[in-house]
Amino acid sequence: MPIRINLDVELARNKKSLTELSEQVGVSMTNLSLLKNGRVKAIRFSTLEAICRALGCQPGDLLEFVDDASGSKL
Repeated sequence: MPIRINLDVELARNKKSLTELSEQVGVSMTNLSLLKNGRVKAIRFSTLEAICRALGCQPGDLLEFVDDASGSKL
């Protein structure tokens, strides 16, 4: 998938666990785990907003486009 999810990076920067984030944003651990591992096809803007608010980051810190053909970031 050409969109890479960097949730694990932001969690580490904020020294938060997936459990803490789940409690703060009201999203199940299962759904956050699927997101973190790049196994989702979509994310609601409201969920993205809640995650960004809890981690003090921008959507671009969490989502990154990677060209599958070259493997490079654009």
